[in-house]
Amino acid sequence: SGGASWSFSRYAHLERIDAVEIDPSVFHAAPHLDDSNHGVWRDPRFHLILEDARSYLASTDAQYDVISTDCTDLRYKSNANLYTVDYFTLARQRLRPGGVVTVFVQLYESNLAAVKSEVSTFLSVFKNGMVFANEYQGGGYDVVLLGQKEDTPIDIDAIEARLARPEYAPMRQSLAEIGFYSATELFSTIAAHGPELAPWMADAQINYDKNLRLQYLAGMSLNHYDQGPIYADMIKYRKFPEGVFTGSPERIARIRTTANGGRP
Repeated sequence: SGGASWSFSRYAHLERIDAVEIDPSVFHAAPHLDDSNHGVWRDPRFHLILEDARSYLASTDAQYDVISTDCTDLRYKSNANLYTVDYFTLARQRLRPGGVVTVFVQLYESNLAAVKSEVSTFLSVFKNGMVFANEYQGGGYDVVLLGQKEDTPIDIDAIEARLARPEYAPMRQSLAEIGFYSATELFSTIAAHGPELAPWMADAQINYDKNLRLQYLAGMSLNHYDQGPIYADMIKYRKFPEGVFTGSPERIARIRTTANGGRP
């Protein structure tokens, strides 16, 4: 729909969006989906690159502050190879200092083995990566993985101060539309941190280019909706990740309480 690209365009100091899309027909549909993309394809900062994302990252010398992968239906080879050790390593190499990689992981129409494979593969490259959850209707519906070029603490106070500036009003509005009214609320959705997930990942199958194991695992759960149990299994290991966040005691305490299941 182009909604993901539009969400980035709300950021006040964004200079450029490179949207890499393999299928030209997706872009041709953009004018009919203005309700979702708000015409982002007309934004002068938006640049469409019609190419396979893996091929593009392997051939470009561009460096990015953010690389975001937003795929579904991982039973298809073209998507499963965006969740391999090889791809995540390549993406990390294309980050500027301070850069981050984010990856969408669906829990619906999936299964525990497939989700473990995705998360474990990502964390094999980003050892201190984080999992942020969409707790739709009280249970995990999908999650976002976040990995950093360097393991720099997330400064909640600095982000709150930035969001309070007038030029960030569009970003505040965008967050409010999905139920977040502060950066503290947003980061309180942390569901897991790499080191604490080691026991959960003990039996995970790592996804490489040479085996594309995820393609097989994901293909076993078409039309299955076990997202609640999958999420519950993951957050058995949930606890506040010491050293990941910095900020005022009050804000850190709020994130800590949420991450510890309501316990301070």
